[in-house]
Amino acid sequence: MNVLWYIILAIVFCVTPAGVIWLCRRFSLLGKLGPIMVLYTIGMLLGNMPFIPSEIADLQDLLPNILIPLAIPMMLFGCTFSRHEMRLQAKIVTSGFLSVAVAVAIGYLLFGRHIEQGAEIGGIVTGMYTGGTLNAAALQAIFKINGENFVLVNSYDIIISFGYFVFLFTIGIRAFRRLYGEREQASLSQGEEEEIQQQIEQTKQNPYRRIFTKDGVTQIGKILFYTLIIVAISAAAALMVPEQWFMVIFILLLTTISVVSSFSKRVNSLDMSYDIGMYLIYIFSMVIASMADFSNLDLAGGVNLLCFMLIAVFCSLMLHAIICRIMRVDADSMVISSVAFINSPPFVPMVSAVMQNKRALVTGLAAGIVGYAVGNHLGVLMAKILSLM
Repeated sequence: MNVLWYIILAIVFCVTPAGVIWLCRRFSLLGKLGPIMVLYTIGMLLGNMPFIPSEIADLQDLLPNILIPLAIPMMLFGCTFSRHEMRLQAKIVTSGFLSVAVAVAIGYLLFGRHIEQGAEIGGIVTGMYTGGTLNAAALQAIFKINGENFVLVNSYDIIISFGYFVFLFTIGIRAFRRLYGEREQASLSQGEEEEIQQQIEQTKQNPYRRIFTKDGVTQIGKILFYTLIIVAISAAAALMVPEQWFMVIFILLLTTISVVSSFSKRVNSLDMSYDIGMYLIYIFSMVIASMADFSNLDLAGGVNLLCFMLIAVFCSLMLHAIICRIMRVDADSMVISSVAFINSPPFVPMVSAVMQNKRALVTGLAAGIVGYAVGNHLGVLMAKILSLM
């Protein structure tokens, strides 16, 4: 491939997400779709343009192998594991993980077995619905499912997640509150009130404006330094296992060490790390979408995949609701944790605002953090279990 094409395409992949983020904040319609959906569309169009050389595959293979190992530590550095309400957290995490695992197993037996790399896709879906896009991207790096299937997984996820929100906002929240009872609204301390309000305000701000400030440049340098150390340690340790196990061990070690590092105040205080890591996920999303070949899309397999994911989402919601009811978990905690698992923590503040329950924000974010930390491990385990079924 011409070196000039490498440079041009690399620049396009790296710069386009910045423009998409700006557009999504400027135009409400694009904002509702979200950057990832827009980038998937752009990526698919780019990858199927006739003038793009076939050698683009070299760049498509290279970039994900760089982006994901860097994004995982960055997005986990900001994890905060609170000691408050540990009993409640234990209940909703146990219920959420068990519900997703059972729902994925049911979906696999009914539809997943008819999909190419169905067990591996089941592992990715498990990670996606216990953590989010980060876990799905990491598991894609482990399982190497083909680009068309991964694009379908993420496209269906966006559609299903939209339907899930419509259900919650129209009848779901009210129905669950009526059945289970609302959580007692204990008064918040001044410190808790300020922390929650700060988290809400941060979700409204453009986090990338700080990149070119003095503080931003300093933070990015520190983030890269700690990230590269963790990547190097994980890679060195993974080299000690057989080659076919390298990527599995590498990603799991990367996840584990990053979570452990988040307990360090020096690392945890780098509040830009999540957003920088998320930007790498945006680039990854566009690169993966560009691998989709419209002429090779398996429509029959796509129907099975859609049914598989519908069962994974709505069956896990039903099971989560039943188990939480048995464990005497209130409706708001059940709903907010389900959103954290299925849609990922960035959606938690929005749902908390709809429920008008600030305390639920803390509960949901904590559940989502555990999902980020454990999702990769659970995804690998589920893929192995499904392959034996």
